[in-house]
Amino acid sequence: MRFDLIDLRLFLHVTDTGSITAGAKLSHLALASASARIRGMEDALDVPLLERLRSGIKPTKAGVSVAHHARLVLQQIERMHGEIDDYAGGLAGKVRLLSNTAAITDYLPQALAYFLNTHPAIDVELEERPSHLIVSQLLAQAADLGIVADSAGIASLESKPFRRDQLVLVVPAGSGFGRQRQVAFEQALTYDFVGLGEDSALQQHLALQAERLGQRMRTRIRLRSFDAVCRMVEAGVGVAVVPAVAAQRHAGASRLRVLTLTDAWADRQLLICARRFDQLSLPAIRLVEALCAPASAPGPQRASRSARR
Repeated sequence: MRFDLIDLRLFLHVTDTGSITAGAKLSHLALASASARIRGMEDALDVPLLERLRSGIKPTKAGVSVAHHARLVLQQIERMHGEIDDYAGGLAGKVRLLSNTAAITDYLPQALAYFLNTHPAIDVELEERPSHLIVSQLLAQAADLGIVADSAGIASLESKPFRRDQLVLVVPAGSGFGRQRQVAFEQALTYDFVGLGEDSALQQHLALQAERLGQRMRTRIRLRSFDAVCRMVEAGVGVAVVPAVAAQRHAGASRLRVLTLTDAWADRQLLICARRFDQLSLPAIRLVEALCAPASAPGPQRASRSARR
């Protein structure tokens, strides 16, 4: 039984995406070549690794085991390269980082720009996920690091503080909230909403909170950025839940009111998580150090403090 690193990376790409076609594309292989490699792995092990479904593929129990060990092998090789490069005077590698919507939109851009500029040989693969899915993918070793809200179940992970993030309700001036400065999410659910796309981690989080209240959000339009959401709310289309830092950019010079959400889940700590920080590759360790340093993202932090006043 002999697998090369291309086989292992391909198999992980296929299981992560649920598609041989998508896995082949990520591996820069032709579909026929990727299919032949997968069949070769199954023939060598004499056991099916993938279950072919109409909606895609999913790994068999044997496939889950192969994916687990493939991930360990590739992570160990990545750590080896990182340590050798570090000894040679340079640090190279790739870090897979998963994050929720708020961190990707308002906190990570400046922090990651600083990190990438100071570590030109390290690449960061950044993907948006809801916090609860980030936790499960970290436990499955499908990513190096994750940034989640503290409401996620992280008991099995190690974590470090990243940023404080407060969610607020933005409403048009002259709306039915009168002189209220605070509001419960349940009260807001009687209004039409402006939201992000259904694939947004924040939107999935809000839909879950509404479901727990036995209600559904009536979303009239979905947009791709918090800035566009705030402009649509200002025009009177509906209300929206956004991070305080995003609301603060619009509230001063627009007909937009910002109400504090009284729900406990709306005032949250964002955390950097890993299965074990001492088992990370050196590039991942350097990224954690950069993200935990307050100076790496001064702009969003100042905005967040002013938004909570």
